[in-house]
Amino acid sequence: MDNKELVTKIEDSVAEFHKAVEAQSKEIKDYGAPITANKEAIEALAKTVDDWEVKLQRQSIPAAGSPEAKSEEDKAHDAAFYKYVRGGKGSLSPEERKALVEDATGQILVSPDLEAEIERTLPKITVIRPMATVRNIGKDRLKIRSLSEVQVGWGKLETGAAIPESTPTPGAATYQYAEDLYGLAKIGEDELQDSDFNLEALLAESFTRAIAEAEDKAFIEGAGHASEEPEGITTNATLITGTITVATTNVALIEEYMAMVYGCPAQYRRNGSFIVNSATELRLRQMRAVDGAGTEFGTFLWQPSLILGKPNTFLGYPIYNQDDIAAIAGAANVIAIFGDVKAGYRIIDRQGITLQRLVELYSEAGLVGFKVHKRVGGGVIKAANKPFVLLSDKA
Repeated sequence: MDNKELVTKIEDSVAEFHKAVEAQSKEIKDYGAPITANKEAIEALAKTVDDWEVKLQRQSIPAAGSPEAKSEEDKAHDAAFYKYVRGGKGSLSPEERKALVEDATGQILVSPDLEAEIERTLPKITVIRPMATVRNIGKDRLKIRSLSEVQVGWGKLETGAAIPESTPTPGAATYQYAEDLYGLAKIGEDELQDSDFNLEALLAESFTRAIAEAEDKAFIEGAGHASEEPEGITTNATLITGTITVATTNVALIEEYMAMVYGCPAQYRRNGSFIVNSATELRLRQMRAVDGAGTEFGTFLWQPSLILGKPNTFLGYPIYNQDDIAAIAGAANVIAIFGDVKAGYRIIDRQGITLQRLVELYSEAGLVGFKVHKRVGGGVIKAANKPFVLLSDKA
């Protein structure tokens, strides 16, 4: 029984209840007391109304993720979207075409469930995203304003101490942009036509992989908005001016990594992490404490994690692998990052992932291509405060 039928039954029961109450009132007026049978009927009707209302409330609060939790519009969009993916627009009826949602360029917006699954999975297979600050926006750019610092001072007002006067003024507006990120997935024609094939799961996995590889690389070494890319941590001009440089022959010396830690301000250091290439971590993993003569002894400085889901540590700080960071090669590249990614890097996601179906391009191979378009940006926050310290090697 759907909600509409339940509402009708409640209305009918309430109408009967009112009639019974009016009849009881007349009995009390005429005879001084209600007739027992009518009194029992009123109680039964009241219970019926309560039962119908409880059932309606239960049906109106479906379990999260269940089909009933979606509006009729969302259900129609989902059905039309997956039918479009399997057979293209030619397979859709006029009503189904109307159910598809397009952006301003005519690209098809993916189903809300698929977009949510992509966004949910991305942090699990990337390095920077799960640690950074992430904001969802509805436009192509985020407006950022800065204020001058507030002044404070000590003293009691009753003894004549004056409150330091400050006039915070907004600085010139700057913008962080959502850049265009494209990914391509190819699926066999036979698989698409298989009604038992879990299309949503495959699209979510394929698109997530394509997006993750591109955006994580850009968050590390992206050239910035001028190049239509997010700004990478290792390319921020302010951070580069404070880079610690070490000769390749000494790149595995513990002092350099200590200098990175203490070169980072305390407010960022307490939540700091190392990010290095896998090859660099291997060298760090082999490092031990040394005595005054330079002889290695004791435990390794790199420590494996004993808790599932927790990172390994180096010098007491979490260490992560990101292989888009340069390996040690004596080429004046940034080979290590230390800092607070949450406080120092912001990712912005423009809502609405779109899809374009490519048929002719891969028809000879029996494949159908799907070009996915996501708008995402990233940039260092307050770089002048040194939320990150970079280490570079050179010959």
